[in-house]
Amino acid sequence: MTEVIDKQTLKERIEAVKGKREFLLNLLEQPDLGTLRLDVNQALEELDELVEEAAEVFPE
Repeated sequence: MTEVIDKQTLKERIEAVKGKREFLLNLLEQPDLGTLRLDVNQALEELDELVEEAAEVFPE
């Protein structure tokens, strides 16, 4: 089953995802992160790509 999402809802969800970036940046500042640092960096890279692609599809 496919869920249909209107443009405004999608934009709101993208904004919510953008808000998670600050959380990930704060995680990187934790000295005891260990090998999870790689996963957090990867998540940041993927989040940035997602936001960039969304900006191309839905220019302001």
